Amino acid sequence: MSSLHEQLSFEKAYREHRWQVAQWVLQHPETFEELLQIGFQGDKALSHKAHWVLEFVCMERPSLLYQHLDLFFEKLPEVTNDSSVRPLSHLCERMMIAYYKDRDQELRATLSEAHKKQLIACAFDWMITDQKVACQVRAMTCLYYLGTEYDWIHPELLAIIKRNMGQGSAGYRSRGKKVLQQIQRFSTQS
Repeated sequence: MSSLHEQLSFEKAYREHRWQVAQWVLQHPETFEELLQIGFQGDKALSHKAHWVLEFVCMERPSLLYQHLDLFFEKLPEVTNDSSVRPLSHLCERMMIAYYKDRDQELRATLSEAHKKQLIACAFDWMITDQKVACQVRAMTCLYYLGTEYDWIHPELLAIIKRNMGQGSAGYRSRGKKVLQQIQRFSTQS
């Protein structure tokens, strides 16, 4: 068993445990690719833990993920476990904010057209399938930003949000309202 596997063997999903393992990975960045591999190999006992830790690692040092975007986006559509989709959707949201709003030059140099198209497909899937609200609101944000580049996205996103607002949770309605306003502002500026 590798040192990373030992780190991921925590029993309880306490934030403190996930944070400690993330700090260990940050101190051993050579284990980052292994963390990704563990997350995407589908081991029910470890993959969601790897994704929880991945989220914390990338919040501290997002650039560690940039050199592995091919693997990340290739495997992203295969992830269906709620415990994994939530942190991965959070990473996608953070990447879109970094790319479009913050104009992170390192990310702009590595995020390809193929990556964006894969994210578009995944985010729309998250919007129209039975996902937790955290995943859906993050998908809204991803699609809003991607829609500033791909003009067909905003009309599709508007239709989905409007259709689901009535039965959506308070969180869904709140983010939906915000995204609808952002789209309106963007369309008047264009």
